[in-house]
Amino acid sequence: MEAVVLAGGYATRLWPVTKHRPKMLLPVGESTVVDRIFEALEADDRIDNVYVSTNERFVEEFRSYLADSSFEKPQLSVEETTAEAEKFGVVGALGQLVEREGIDDDLLVVAGDNLIGFEISEFVDFFERKSTAALAAYDVGDREKAKSYGLVELDGDRVVDFQEKPEEPNSTLVSIACYAFPAESLRFREYLDGGNNPDEPGWFIQWLQEREPVHAFVFEEAWFDIGTPESYLEAVAWALDGDSVIAESATVERSTIGANVHVMSDAEIAESTLEGSIVFENAIIEDCEIHGSIIDEGTHVENIDLAGALIGAHTQLTNGSGE
Repeated sequence: MEAVVLAGGYATRLWPVTKHRPKMLLPVGESTVVDRIFEALEADDRIDNVYVSTNERFVEEFRSYLADSSFEKPQLSVEETTAEAEKFGVVGALGQLVEREGIDDDLLVVAGDNLIGFEISEFVDFFERKSTAALAAYDVGDREKAKSYGLVELDGDRVVDFQEKPEEPNSTLVSIACYAFPAESLRFREYLDGGNNPDEPGWFIQWLQEREPVHAFVFEEAWFDIGTPESYLEAVAWALDGDSVIAESATVERSTIGANVHVMSDAEIAESTLEGSIVFENAIIEDCEIHGSIIDEGTHVENIDLAGALIGAHTQLTNGSGE
């Protein structure tokens, strides 16, 4: 069995933090977003190769990251784009990857920005039992939120209807970007040649479900679709579980560090209070109250209260009045 980790997005909703780094490499606790997926695929002997589908803009970041890691299976497969407007769409890029790498085996596809609480090996077990295409499904518990995903309707665990991003959801069970396909279901070229939507993989699942059996692995463990600052902070809070991480080279003086705070290397914090926030490398925070915020690298924030803020790299924010 082969595996593809989708890592080709530009994460514009997380800009400026992801303008110069792939969101899959954002830290979550002591690891990164994508590490949990890599670790699961590395440990599963059924997975022969792991293709990391990324773009030309971030290929060097991934190449450097993998070179410094202990993972042996991941190898890069590069989509020839450098900006959001040039993207082929997820299905288009996936179809090209299957052809480019000559994949003709069963295939596991996982989005690299998924932070999932279930074991991927359990999903592969389910796929092998069913011997059909399979997807992982989660109840988001909110119809408004369900509008942003592919809606799944089941008879037992068989998918009997699939609607990508419906305007009027009739349930809250959605498909997350975790799929498995038997070799004979790798019908991306047929789908694309039919003029179908090349963007979200849910459109392909909807098309496939009308032509052959698809089953759903429904899970209740945690799941985070890391696409916004809010979801990223929620994922970090889940990973830290009330604790905080402060790098050894960071300096914290006369400050209060509350729950779910990550302070990275060479950051400096003085006379400040932080709660539920992320402070990247070489940032300086002085005399501040910071809650639910992301402070990017090389930033200097002084004498300011921030809540729910996203501050880009190398920014300087000060309240010169002292108020």
